[in-house]
Parts: sequence; structure tokens; C-alpha cells
Amino acid sequence: MSNIDVNQLAASAKTVEIVDLKQTTIPIMGEGSTKKLLICAAGIFFCYFYYGILQEKITKGKYGEGEQTEKFHYTLSLVFVQCVINALYAKIAMTIFTSKERDSTPNYLYAICSLTYLGAMLASNHSLQHVSYPTQVLGKSIKPIPVMVLGVLFARKRYPLAKYFCVLLIVMGVAMFMYKDKGSTKKTEDQPFIGVGEFLLLLSLTLDGLTGASQDRMKSFHQTSANNMMLHINVFSVLWLAIGLLATGELFEFIGFASRHPIVLFNMISFSIASALGQMFIFITVTTFGPLTCSIITTTRKFFTILASVIIFQNPMSAQQWAGTSLVFVGLGLDSVYGKEKKNKS
Repeated sequence: MSNIDVNQLAASAKTVEIVDLKQTTIPIMGEGSTKKLLICAAGIFFCYFYYGILQEKITKGKYGEGEQTEKFHYTLSLVFVQCVINALYAKIAMTIFTSKERDSTPNYLYAICSLTYLGAMLASNHSLQHVSYPTQVLGKSIKPIPVMVLGVLFARKRYPLAKYFCVLLIVMGVAMFMYKDKGSTKKTEDQPFIGVGEFLLLLSLTLDGLTGASQDRMKSFHQTSANNMMLHINVFSVLWLAIGLLATGELFEFIGFASRHPIVLFNMISFSIASALGQMFIFITVTTFGPLTCSIITTTRKFFTILASVIIFQNPMSAQQWAGTSLVFVGLGLDSVYGKEKKNKS
């Protein structure tokens, strides 16, 4: 998943609270009840758990029987449906969480940002055709690394030492997870350390970092709200994808595939709705309890998503990979508590 992150939602939440404090009943950060926190946490867990199951089912499942068995390889179509529903969700959210501030962000910035946003989503989804779902989830979990590196290089941000320590733990955990023991498989000698799937994950993370840096600059210079950003970026993404679907001919191939296997349309729409609803619960959690609580919830649910994938889809993981996975989530957990970004006093 490559959507507006927790920090961007937090910035938008503050705007919503200030503008609509008298007209709405949106709760102030920190005043939420335990019951509401449990509902939000359950919503995030359920939506993204269902999202993860459907993503693996769509991209790695087999359609048909016998010699007519087919595999899904229509990544452009999958991301197209997701971007359409993301745009619809953002439009609905904008009507609910109204803001009097006008967005001064030029459309060309949205168009450029949508390219990296879209590229990250395409690379992430396409990687599932080459790596297991737990590997993809873990790979996307290290998103703070490229965001931090590119933030330092392009946005000139400063981070505390604790954040660098957390990143070191994450890197060590990923290295343990990705390292292949020469005696573990027969074909290991012919397999590179980084295959096509791993390369696509690295590309997705790099593009995520560029997207984050671009969004930070847009917020700094134009005070772009999260929902407005999400709407415009997804609308431009839909336009790019429509061109790609027609230029590559995938649209007509997918229509034929969907006519033979209608269930894939239901799964794709459900997958996209689950993502959009998950965004809603994340927004409510950030506005009510703050980004730290939301980060802890989302980090925890990723671990259980990997566990569910191992159990449901029988994706095997070695003891070394479990140790690496644990180290990554320890680093992410510590980062959410101690890795707060230093604010420039100016």
C-alpha cells in the first residue's frame, strides 16, 4: 500500500480541528475514549488484514482448472481500480472534513508527485509475482529508511540519534530476513542475493521516499491538506493509468480475463474499499489519539498480517527470517516512540 502516511494525516487533522472546531464534533487529540480506541484499532486491523488477504489472493492465486488455469498479471488494472476508489474516498472525506483554506498547490506538482506515487504502487504490487507476501510486507515496512535518507538530502531535515539507531535495527533485520543460506536450497548457487522481486521492492521504497519528500515540500510551501493531496494525486494517477492501459493493450486483455473469471472484479473492488476504509480509521485514530498511537497500531497489524499469511497461504519462514522480522518490528516500534523528528526553530 502506498497512500498518504500518518504524518500527513496528522497535519491535515490539525487543520480540520482549528477550522471546524465550532461547527463540528470532531474530537480533540488525546480526548478519545478507550472504547473508541479499540474500535479504531479493530477497524485498522480488520480492513488491512482483509486487504492483505485479498492482495495475495488476487496476485498469487490461480484462476480456472486444469489446462485452462491462468494467473493474474494485470497490475495496471489492479492499481487503476484502487486509485479510482482512493479518489472517491478522498472526495467524500473532503465533504465531511471541510476546510476553509484554499489549496494553492499547482497541478503540475500533483502530476509529477503522482508519477512516483504510482510507480511505487505498481512496483510493490508487481513484486508479489516474484516474492512471497511476507517478504513484500516486510520490505514495505522499512519505508522510513528511504523517507529519512531522501528527507535529509532533498528536504534538509534533521533527525535525532535515536532514529538512526532504529534505522540500524531495521536494516539488520532486513539483512537477516533476506540472507539466503547456501545449504538451504539446491538452486541457491544460481540465484542472486537480490532477484527481480527484491529489486522491485527497492524501487518501490525509493519512489515512496521521493513521494514523501515531494509531499513534505508541497505541505511546507502550499499548506496542502492530506485529503486534497490524496484526491489530486489519485486523479492524476488514474489518468496516467488509463493511458498505460490503452497503450499496452492490457485493458482489453483484462476485460477478457475478468469475463472468464468474474470473481476477480469483486476481489479487486473489495481490496480497494478495504484500503480506503483503513485510511478512514487511520484518520480518526490520528485526529483523536495522535500519530504515535496510530503508528503503534499500524506497525503491530503488519506483524500479524505476516503471521496470517504464513498460516493461511502456507508461506514458509525460517527461524532466521522470524528473528529478522522481529528485529524490524522492534526497530519500527522504538522509532514510533523515540525517533521523533527535530523541529527547526525559525
